[in-house]
Amino acid sequence: MPVTDPSAYLPAIKATTEAAPPRLSPDRLQDFIRPYFDRREVYLNLLATHPPPLYVQESGVLRARAARLQKAFAGRLPAVDFYYAVKSNNHPHVAGVLIDAGFGLDVSSGLELEMALELGARDIVFSGPGKTMDELRLAVANADRVTVLMDSFGELARLEALTTAAQVPLRCGVRLTVDPQGVWRKFGITLDRLPAFLEAAGACPNLKMAGLQFHTSWNMGPDPQIRFMTALGKTLSGMPPTLRRRIEFVDIGGGYWPEDGEWLQAAGTPQGKLNDALGKPPGPLDAHYHWPAAPIEVFAEALSAAVHEHLLPVVDCRICLEPGRWICHPAVQLLLSVVDKKAPDLVITDAGTNTVGWERFETDYFPVLNLSRPSLVERPCYVLGSLCTPHDVWGYGYFGADIQPGDILMIPAQGAYTYSLRQTFIKPLPRVHTI
Repeated sequence: MPVTDPSAYLPAIKATTEAAPPRLSPDRLQDFIRPYFDRREVYLNLLATHPPPLYVQESGVLRARAARLQKAFAGRLPAVDFYYAVKSNNHPHVAGVLIDAGFGLDVSSGLELEMALELGARDIVFSGPGKTMDELRLAVANADRVTVLMDSFGELARLEALTTAAQVPLRCGVRLTVDPQGVWRKFGITLDRLPAFLEAAGACPNLKMAGLQFHTSWNMGPDPQIRFMTALGKTLSGMPPTLRRRIEFVDIGGGYWPEDGEWLQAAGTPQGKLNDALGKPPGPLDAHYHWPAAPIEVFAEALSAAVHEHLLPVVDCRICLEPGRWICHPAVQLLLSVVDKKAPDLVITDAGTNTVGWERFETDYFPVLNLSRPSLVERPCYVLGSLCTPHDVWGYGYFGADIQPGDILMIPAQGAYTYSLRQTFIKPLPRVHTI
């Protein structure tokens, strides 16, 4: 029955408003911006031969992130392997740099698997739900390089049929769902079905059942992964040793949020969403908010301790990690130019948000930097793209002394879930330049 007493909604409204993230500190924001302005000549010089709009990929940033991640876990676990989650940025150069840094590749489609094979990757894990028969055939055809992380009992049966027909042994694992409710049910099998799955896989002579995988997403800290490791350890401890001995690796996924945290416009906060639902403005356009995230070293210390407590006492295994966003987030910058100034507080750029794939900046906040007229002061201005839609927003302000047609703007840290999501919509996509 519908609730007619408005007071019945008050607890939910109170919980929503109390969940608001804190304001983003101006000092933190300036510390983030300053290195980009310090390198402004590097970016501006590129445009003499590579005109905007332009994705700028920074190989050195990728290598530094890979090294930092490896160092964070070094010595904490007896054996650990790293896999780059290709879906986070599927440009071949990004994957190639990380292969050279000693990473394997985590792919989740036939397209990504084809790219990984073309790049010469020797250690590939193939995850994801709903793998087609053609995708599974490609994995079987490259069984010396691919480990398939099965997603269901049905996929187990299909893969066994393919390997039997080809008489090819294939190394496999199984994904475990971290939430048996709602849409996350689409991923993997529930923990209570793990013993039955291992028994069924053990009856398939061509499948080498070698490990387990789980993945929690949007991790601002290590607690979600630790909670699932605790439950997994209990399940494993109750299984026969004959089944536990088959487990050579446990892949604890990725989802590590970059330590900058998540930055939001007012419209992206719980209070802003509530205001919008009530027909009110979401909040001031010059207000920025911040959900904090733990540094990767904190993840490494806490996750390694949890592995030692909950997993290694019951299974002798390697630990695998699949970072994507954390690795590539800071490694790509987007350069735009101002093509029209329609009012003192409204400019149009030469590229639209189809370059990042969605109307991201109506809710997410990233600073718009005017490399042509740098300043650490943010000035109010609607910075909009050139698509024929009102949702084509880059931001509601810019860091600069002024803004005029021809100025070069940067949207920094656009390496994760932007290039992969880009779409051909109205305007051409930027070219890519690698430094």
